Amino acid sequence: MAATPAEQLKRVLKPVHLWAIAVGLVISGEYFGWNLGWAVSGTIGFLIATLVITVMYITFIFSYTELTTSIPHAGGAFAYAYRAIGPIGGLIAGYATLIDFLLASPAIAISLGSYLHFLYPAIPIVQSAMLFNAAFIVLNISGVKESATFSVFITILAVAELLLYMGIVSPHFKMDNYLSNPMPFGWSGVFAALPFAVWFYLAIEGVAMVAEEVKDPKKNIPRGYISALATLVALALGVMILTGGITDWRKLSNLDYPLPEAIGIVLGKANGLTKIFASIGLFGLIASLHGTILASSRQVFAMARSGYLPRGLANINHRFKTPHWALIAGGAVSFVAIYNGTTAQIIILSVLGAIVMYLMSMVSLFILRKKEPRLERPFASPFYPVFPATALIISVICLFAIIYFNVQVSLIFFAGLALVILIFVLMGKHKVPLTDEMLTAPEFTEVG
Repeated sequence: MAATPAEQLKRVLKPVHLWAIAVGLVISGEYFGWNLGWAVSGTIGFLIATLVITVMYITFIFSYTELTTSIPHAGGAFAYAYRAIGPIGGLIAGYATLIDFLLASPAIAISLGSYLHFLYPAIPIVQSAMLFNAAFIVLNISGVKESATFSVFITILAVAELLLYMGIVSPHFKMDNYLSNPMPFGWSGVFAALPFAVWFYLAIEGVAMVAEEVKDPKKNIPRGYISALATLVALALGVMILTGGITDWRKLSNLDYPLPEAIGIVLGKANGLTKIFASIGLFGLIASLHGTILASSRQVFAMARSGYLPRGLANINHRFKTPHWALIAGGAVSFVAIYNGTTAQIIILSVLGAIVMYLMSMVSLFILRKKEPRLERPFASPFYPVFPATALIISVICLFAIIYFNVQVSLIFFAGLALVILIFVLMGKHKVPLTDEMLTAPEFTEVG
């Protein structure tokens, strides 16, 4: 159907906006979480894992954008899988997406608390993490959001800080430190490190939600994504390698604030620049926390509106025009995760959700290519079928690696999925067809 003039006016996002949104969503992954991969793989083992995951994300994100532009529904992967596979497929993809974003938020909140604790040791980590989480839930309910200009500003600030960090620590880099115990667990460590390498890029897929607002999408989406991926790859490799060479990397492999600690080792914890660095780092984490809370609430809302979650979660606040119950429900999950889980456990669960969502999305793409060959695809996956097949194969490898090395956490994830499917079938929801209206969310916010 041809776009109306009103719809055309919405296509205002340029590559710089896509770059800012993508990097802003992901930037917190450069600050913490990835270093936990060292503990299970060593420096070289984790470098190999990161390079493999980088290939997965490059091939996945371009393939995923085909789905987003051809089926622009609020449900995201849930809507794609429903259309390609059916109700159960939609449920699996929706569940995985919820786990992905709902658990990314508490992991980032814990890191925010850890950074604040680094600055002011008297402030407890868990309590401040819960305070950050609550504050951004309230802000989102109130309709407070980042403008495109602020998104660009805060992302540039976060990137600049990482460049400053690399500039400070690079003179202290020693290859002997980096190559000390490079692969203590052999090749098995590479597989064990995959979920922590995913954390470098997790949530970049969230930017695909604004594909319908991009000016000249065929040209600008690749530019935006390529520039964002190039930025993130450069930052990930630079931060990871330089940090591993300034001291015994094992001293940093289990911290929630590895970068401030590394600066402290180089300059001394009492140094003013160390405090300034940790303070600025809060902004990058805040940008990602805001984005993941917003994204998870939209997923809860979309699935509730479709009848896959209690319909009350789809209610919109009449004053602020925001999905307040979806935000509160997501916040409740975050509070439980912050209080009961470790950062590593939360990250692995979030990554499990992301990997299953990637799998379902790539399977959906292949099915829709055969099932609906005439479907309008404003942006087609380049090098089809190589790109989606590559993303699918690496995702499968990641899935089995995560399950093998994290049996207990994986049991929690799949037990939850089995329970959700059982309830879904017993309620007869799998027999209820969804309409376009049920899959498409009204514009209760002005995202983008």
